[in-house]
Amino acid sequence: MEMIKNKRFDEERALYALSDTKLESVSFKGPLDGESALKETSDLELEKVYFDLRYPLWHSRNITMNDSAMTVNCRAAVWYSENIKIIESKLLGIKVIRECENIDISDSTIVSPELGWKSKNIVIKNSNVESEYAFFESENITVDRLQFKGKYSFQYVENGIISNSIFKTKDAFWHANNLTIKDSVIEGEYLAWYSSNLTFINCKIIGTQPFCYCKNLKLIDCEMIDTDLSFEYSEVDAVVKGSILSIKNPKSGKIIADKIDDIILTNDSKIKSECEIYINNIK
Repeated sequence: MEMIKNKRFDEERALYALSDTKLESVSFKGPLDGESALKETSDLELEKVYFDLRYPLWHSRNITMNDSAMTVNCRAAVWYSENIKIIESKLLGIKVIRECENIDISDSTIVSPELGWKSKNIVIKNSNVESEYAFFESENITVDRLQFKGKYSFQYVENGIISNSIFKTKDAFWHANNLTIKDSVIEGEYLAWYSSNLTFINCKIIGTQPFCYCKNLKLIDCEMIDTDLSFEYSEVDAVVKGSILSIKNPKSGKIIADKIDDIILTNDSKIKSECEIYINNIK
């Protein structure tokens, strides 16, 4: 590999189409305010690289970034790219990943509204993320040990496994399909409305009105805390440890819990509930 070390660049397309090169202690900043510094690049190693300019990695492939930083000025940083590995780095610009494929993130911190839209094959491990719209319309997501804060996360997501994570997020997993979430805490309002084929295993679910209009929803050995008006118009198979504040007009399936404070079956419901409800295994 070629080496570029201890350099600063600020011009437009500073290293356009660069390949087979390691950048170490390089910064992209300065008065020329140039965009697209590493556009159309391939096979790069980025070590201790500082990005303070817009659109650096567009149409890039086979990039490893380690111990590096993208500031709030580095907007739309990684678009239309593939085979990107991010390790022990900070990504702070808006719209940091979009329409990408094969993204591997570990031991990193990301603060970015509209993170990870319309992308495929995303792996996130042992990281912290804060985002308003995270992973919108993305596919094939693997998450482990993620600390997430935001809202409207994982909407319209297809296929994924999430484990050992903590979410503080409103309106998460809306219209999501084919996800398994296990050994995690999900705290927020209106969880997983209009979703299909979601399975929660040994999770703690906290917040009002979860799981409405769901299809083929499964809860296995989960806790539900402060969850009122749950399961409205949903197809559900749930085994809940502890109590549920209230259940309202579930469509079908079976719900088993140690305690249910209120079961609401209203006369004006648009469906006739065919759901079996058991408290301490008594129907």
